[in-house]
Amino acid sequence: QVQLVESGGGLVQAGGSLRLSCAASGSIFSIMTMDWYRQAPGKQRELVAIITIGGSTNYADSVKGRFTISRDNAKKTVYLQMDSLKPEDTAVYYCHSAPFWGQGTQVTVSS
Repeated sequence: QVQLVESGGGLVQAGGSLRLSCAASGSIFSIMTMDWYRQAPGKQRELVAIITIGGSTNYADSVKGRFTISRDNAKKTVYLQMDSLKPEDTAVYYCHSAPFWGQGTQVTVSS
């Protein structure tokens, strides 16, 4: 069993930055592909960024150049650095590694 716990969400003005963290329990973190998803009110959950066990990354077009996903296997933690935030980035952000989900952390970007 793996538990994922997100932190780092909050309220920020447009153009600002936030860093989300996702701490994982269990001994298999180093072999897990990790993702960040987000879900805005009234919208479907969407994939934001993914990082493989080898460190390869991929991003949704809407966040490319602004968000950076990274991982620290020793700390069993994955990060999402979010820069140049926009109001449309407002959503609940979820850490995910199939089939496990975190509880989500709210990110609100004011205009």
